[in-house]
Amino acid sequence: MKKLLLISVTFVTLCLFFAGTKRPVHIFMAGDSTMALKPLYKNVWDSIAGDSIKEAFPERGWGQLLPEFFNDNVVVEDYAQNGRSSRTFIEQGWWQKIIDNIQKGDYVVIQFGHNDSAEDRPDRYTSPKQYVENLSRFVDEVKAKGGKPIICTSVVRRRFDSNGVFQDSHGEYIELARQVAKDKNVEMIDMYEKSRNLLISLGKDQSASLFLHIASGENRIFPEGKTDNTHFKENGARIMASLFVEGLKENDVKPLIKEIK
Repeated sequence: MKKLLLISVTFVTLCLFFAGTKRPVHIFMAGDSTMALKPLYKNVWDSIAGDSIKEAFPERGWGQLLPEFFNDNVVVEDYAQNGRSSRTFIEQGWWQKIIDNIQKGDYVVIQFGHNDSAEDRPDRYTSPKQYVENLSRFVDEVKAKGGKPIICTSVVRRRFDSNGVFQDSHGEYIELARQVAKDKNVEMIDMYEKSRNLLISLGKDQSASLFLHIASGENRIFPEGKTDNTHFKENGARIMASLFVEGLKENDVKPLIKEIK
């Protein structure tokens, strides 16, 4: 009787232990520089000190800020890479890294288009046909591992004409991503439409604060200043991440919604 009781107590203890150490759901990020991890600092030469010193790097990807929105039951694994299209993300092995690591119930957020559409850059350009094939492959392979794909349209570039009217810069790739999500019956968060509406509401001048606009003398990494209307400062990346979280709520993605702070 005592032996049976001991076994029962041990079994319950083990169950409680493993319940308490349940693996958090993982969100894997597959995408380009607008989503990618950026270094917090870079080394620059200080002519006065005569040495290399650390200077804060002001650029952030929106995937980098996403962990701020979740509790400890969610882990964000950001595999997004600067300059990659859906094609080069596959060719350079980044996609395989995700497939090797996802487990049943994990999410994979897929956002490509910025570089796929760059016809003047053969090192990254992906034809519309291949783009659709690549997104379809991503979805199929994630599902085969028991994961849950989420397709995102690309966040916008900040482009306004002289009259302050917003200008598109992604062509047909936005609609192609929407169509793949529809055809494959998977979650889709329209980051393009959300970010487009945001920039239009802010207007040409105010929207600049979201992007990597650095005044001359403001940061030693960019001593002459920088005007980048594709990549984000920290607050801009955080706002883009909030749009993604907004999309999760709109799509009623319950396993992730319940873990939002």
